[in-house]
Amino acid sequence: MKKNYLIILTLILIISVFTGCTNNLYSSKVTADSVNTQSKPSEQTKPVDNSVSENTAADSTASESSASQNTQDAQASDTKEIDVIDYAKVKPNESGQIMVVMFHNFVDTYPKGNNEYTTTFSEFEKLLPELYEKNYRPVSLSDMLNNNINVPAGCIPIVFTFDDGTSGQFNLIEQGGKLVVNPKSAVGIMEEFNKKHPDFGLEGTFYVNLGVKTFTGAGNMADRLNYLIGKGFEIGNHTKTHVSLPQVKTSQKMLEEVGGNQVLMNEIVPGYSFNTFSLPFGNASKNLKEYVIHGNYGGLEYKHSAIVLVGANPAPSPVSSKFDPMALPRVRSTGQKKVECDLAWWLDALKKGSSQYISDGNPNTVTVPKDKQKNVDMSKMKGKQLVTY
Repeated sequence: MKKNYLIILTLILIISVFTGCTNNLYSSKVTADSVNTQSKPSEQTKPVDNSVSENTAADSTASESSASQNTQDAQASDTKEIDVIDYAKVKPNESGQIMVVMFHNFVDTYPKGNNEYTTTFSEFEKLLPELYEKNYRPVSLSDMLNNNINVPAGCIPIVFTFDDGTSGQFNLIEQGGKLVVNPKSAVGIMEEFNKKHPDFGLEGTFYVNLGVKTFTGAGNMADRLNYLIGKGFEIGNHTKTHVSLPQVKTSQKMLEEVGGNQVLMNEIVPGYSFNTFSLPFGNASKNLKEYVIHGNYGGLEYKHSAIVLVGANPAPSPVSSKFDPMALPRVRSTGQKKVECDLAWWLDALKKGSSQYISDGNPNTVTVPKDKQKNVDMSKMKGKQLVTY
């Protein structure tokens, strides 16, 4: 009886060992452990002697302990996954351009007049699945600036920015005694799309003027800003009252507009610092620009790591020699009339060439075609490994 028990125990051990060796056969990723298994036979896969003696119980226990340790080692090795991609098919180019898209107003229907910076809710609802099908994946502006882009292989990072804090971008409503996002807002539409496609992400930066009306709706400013921050969105500086910077003639007034907006932010959400700045009307200051970058107002220090423009071009890759975070171009969203260099125009233009950023799927490497290697500034790699093909 004891001999039969030991035979059964040995057979179970054999089955568990072979099962453990084949767990990753249908995985889309190859692990370091599975590569080693393919290159040389594992000790676990050698034939097992089924002739069990009366004295094999201790040996069997030791083998079971060894197998358990080997399984733990394999599980630890599985966490060190190596993505294997077909470069000829994916064609990664992480020195390519990235669209930083600029949105302003969102409405039900277009009003009379100039609507070049206005998007309807229905158009935005159509835009998200279009971007998804074309393999675009939103990333935060901070991740782009820090060269921390992590999207699947073959996907294209895109950055959403929203200027002026309009209610169409985001507002809260009361529902069942609670404050919830208005589904008829850009954020509401993004959240709903994210429920269906969580791999699309929920990213964006909202540039606000806290000295004027911002995200008009239910709740107070703390409710509104904390909601966005809680969802992972970033809040950026757009001056206190949306002043045109060239019209600001004194350093004190510039500090009041730029630093004063940060002071208000700190009062509403203690400890939150603006990291980036958007130029109102796209107009830069020639004589007082240093106060836009950093300064001290009311005893509060502020510093911006990037300034976004109102432009018409995609931004260079963060590893490009042309990348300048203090003058980051943006692509404006498509308005009532499609015009050259708006978002729709660039979506069409970029698909025809090889100038846009295409991910290799590995956040620790920067992969480019050999003929694009000259576009990479090695001083901007931030510890990442350069891969060429």
